[in-house]
Amino acid sequence: MSLLKNLSLKNLNTFGVDVNAKLFAEVFSEEELIQLLSDEKLKSEKKFVLGGGSNILFTKDFDGLIVRISNSDINIIKDNNEFVILEVGAGVIWDDLVIFCVERNFGGIENLRLIPGNVGAAPVQNIGAYGQELTDTFVSLDGFYLDDYKRKSFAKQECIFSYRSSIFKKELKKKFIITSIRLRLLKNPKLQTNYKSLKDYLLLKEINNPTIKDVSNAVAEIRRSKLPDPEKIGNAGSFFKNPEVSENSFQKLKSQFDDIISFPAESGQVKISAGWLIEKCGWKGKRLGDVGTSPDHALVICNFGKATGSEILEFAMRIKEEVSNKFGFSLQEEVNIV
Repeated sequence: MSLLKNLSLKNLNTFGVDVNAKLFAEVFSEEELIQLLSDEKLKSEKKFVLGGGSNILFTKDFDGLIVRISNSDINIIKDNNEFVILEVGAGVIWDDLVIFCVERNFGGIENLRLIPGNVGAAPVQNIGAYGQELTDTFVSLDGFYLDDYKRKSFAKQECIFSYRSSIFKKELKKKFIITSIRLRLLKNPKLQTNYKSLKDYLLLKEINNPTIKDVSNAVAEIRRSKLPDPEKIGNAGSFFKNPEVSENSFQKLKSQFDDIISFPAESGQVKISAGWLIEKCGWKGKRLGDVGTSPDHALVICNFGKATGSEILEFAMRIKEEVSNKFGFSLQEEVNIV
């Protein structure tokens, strides 16, 4: 473990924003992490844990310590005829974990292919896609508090998971570090194939009895066709959450816009496609300087060159304002703003 000064984070965030960290360290174990954070010389520094940099927008240099956790163990801690429980290090690349499970026919996260980022960030966001969410397979996680370095395990109910959120994104934001998670995967799962684009893809390919691998491959192909590769065009995937409205509010909108795209929400409300809302406001494919939305998906804001984080944020806020003016409710950012 080494402590670096004034390190550029350009290659450590998928927006490709060129900002510097006053201090930067990469750790490979919980012991190294505690040793680093308990260093008397660093106690007064602001601290931020950076995973894959895939769901974050840096708007300025970080005047403090950026820590990257790179523990990468995947261990099977329970195995029977019905399921396995995996313990996974926070530094594991999420898509590597999905592939690991698919190759072994462990079901439950196959719809979550190609979500960028590391495992440690998955509970923070309660990541989800194509009919699955992390909470569907989540058992517990380990980590420790930043103020006193006390270890704690959080059971599923303690994480207060909701749509793209958790206690770690709210009450414990910047207060708790996740070091590992545990997932329960099924050996004979009921596959989730009702999501419209996934269902349509399988029908088109005449895959009538899909396997876990079929579903995983289908999701990967769909995502590649819709979302720009962050290694080629800077982006963080969906910038905003899909808003939820009451059934009554939805019907009023539908009476005005019969092409509205919506989904049922677990809360009993109706989830409206944020991409559709943005497109209706004329922002799909729109570009201002080096910032713009993807021509294929209005929900994805891109850095097409050397855009700064503040320029990207300003662009996003203009979209947010127009959606609010046109539809009467505000979009909420899915991306973390730093």
